[in-house]
Amino acid sequence: MGSEEKKISEEIEQLRSEIRIHNEHYYLRDNPVISDAEYDRLFRRLQELEAKYPELITPDSPTQQVGAHPERQFSSVQHAQPMLSLNNVFSEQELVDFDLRIRKILGKDHIEYLAEPKMDGLAISLLYVRGELRVAATRGDGRTGENVTGNVRTISSIPGRLLVGNPPESIEIRGEIYMNKADFQELNRRQSLAGEKLFANPRNAAAGSLRQLDPAVTARRPLSMMCYGIGAVQGGPKFQRQDEILDYLAECGFNVNELRSVESDISGCMAYFRRIEQQRAQLPYDIDGAVYKVNSLDLQNELGTLSRAPRWAIAHKFPAEEAVTEVRSIDVQVGRTGVLTPVARLLPVTVGGVTVSNATLHNQDELNRKDIRIGDTVVVRRAGDVIPEVVRVVLEKRQEGSRPFSILERFPNCPVCGSPVRQVEGEVAIRCSGGLKCPAQIKQRLWHFASRKAMDIDGMGEKLISQLVDSGRLKRFSDIYRLKERDLMDMDRMAEKSAQNIYESIQNSRKVSLSRFIYALGIPQVGEATAHALSQHFCSLDRLISADLESLTKVPDIGPVVAAEIRQFFDDSDNRKDIDTLVEKLNIQEPESDSKAVDS
Repeated sequence: MGSEEKKISEEIEQLRSEIRIHNEHYYLRDNPVISDAEYDRLFRRLQELEAKYPELITPDSPTQQVGAHPERQFSSVQHAQPMLSLNNVFSEQELVDFDLRIRKILGKDHIEYLAEPKMDGLAISLLYVRGELRVAATRGDGRTGENVTGNVRTISSIPGRLLVGNPPESIEIRGEIYMNKADFQELNRRQSLAGEKLFANPRNAAAGSLRQLDPAVTARRPLSMMCYGIGAVQGGPKFQRQDEILDYLAECGFNVNELRSVESDISGCMAYFRRIEQQRAQLPYDIDGAVYKVNSLDLQNELGTLSRAPRWAIAHKFPAEEAVTEVRSIDVQVGRTGVLTPVARLLPVTVGGVTVSNATLHNQDELNRKDIRIGDTVVVRRAGDVIPEVVRVVLEKRQEGSRPFSILERFPNCPVCGSPVRQVEGEVAIRCSGGLKCPAQIKQRLWHFASRKAMDIDGMGEKLISQLVDSGRLKRFSDIYRLKERDLMDMDRMAEKSAQNIYESIQNSRKVSLSRFIYALGIPQVGEATAHALSQHFCSLDRLISADLESLTKVPDIGPVVAAEIRQFFDDSDNRKDIDTLVEKLNIQEPESDSKAVDS
């Protein structure tokens, strides 16, 4: 592999790692940490690179999968027919290109589409057997979802029995669980009065409400469902068109969108998009675009599906919403690997119905490129997300005497631990050098270490880790295995049974594969795939720790930048000391040695 292809491979792996993290925040934690626009930018960049280098596509790439794996706190449900995602377009030209591809495959001059609003909610699948609701499941990873039947039964807009005579033997009904805007505002008002967490937007509120362990909590939340289609069916009526399916679902007692429309061609879809965009602000619920589906079911079957999305449907997303405000100050946040991320503190402004006061600035290069300064008037964009982004500066309103912002000048020392801040030549990232001595880094590293794809310590989330670090009980990875049940029970809102379960999960995590252990360490730029490659190549933690730069670059897809990060991590005396302690406490399962791989 040449140097250019190695560089591309590293970028692809980095994108995959970032997207997986954001998928987990969005689908499982109901707490996205980047904007929809930024997520779409990452995802599209990954799609572009994989299209250009198809030999680098892997089955576990986010472009080949849907959503995220279900949480273990819910039992799993296998969908009879996979719940696929939708590919997106963001312009009329991209929509024309989509239609052109469809017509070329089918050999037709015109295609009839069913158009409907794209609800901003949580996908759900309902299984009815002989007309009775048996199972309700979230999308999950598209094939396996979370069993939320008890919670769904509390939603009044979902019938317990289909309102038609002679129902199918079984039918999967698909739709979106959502919360109306007014209900969302009232819920947040009640949350505020009770001193509870406020939800960022109606989508997060709906997702968080549906995924409660106690159905009584869900019952108190004002949820609704809008149906958009069906999955697997046994028996029942035969459908010819997508609009017939929606008419049938309405007869069964479900809500289907009254703004749906059958359009004779793609020009009709464009006109439809402009109509609902004008109506968007007046609608009682949030939408983030339109969905177009080939109306003929025979043509849908002929077109088939890709790995994660049908060929016969597309989501046409609205442009992100924008507003003008002022940058009051610029702070930095310290992440798991010590990277300092600048954040603009804004004069609060309402964007898309939500008041925002912070915006991510990403890194120093982004600050320089957009030339964002304290006191600037800026355009801020959001699209139903938690953290918006600064699009551009309104230079005509810039104050005299303003100066470019430099992270290194303003923060020569970490604002959390006081350690010197450094920037490696050739890198964009500016990092705190405190490592595991920095509380901000240790909290993020511990959360990563305990996460499902790493050590898989169930129940040890961000809030608990933060409390344990603040109390002095956790300072490094190995401290997790010194915890007693009493240490856990001393934390806020920790019931005895919960403490027992977490303690038991900690003990169960002591047996771990070398690949997962390497990933859990949180080495910068080492994601799941890279950790697996290192495990398979060296087959031993000792051999990996002692590997020099030349040996590391012989591992597939590892270039000099990643190799330097690995070497630097293991050269750190604090890291080595903690790893030595961990090795004594864990049973690390190493793969069988392959002398050829190690000696190559």
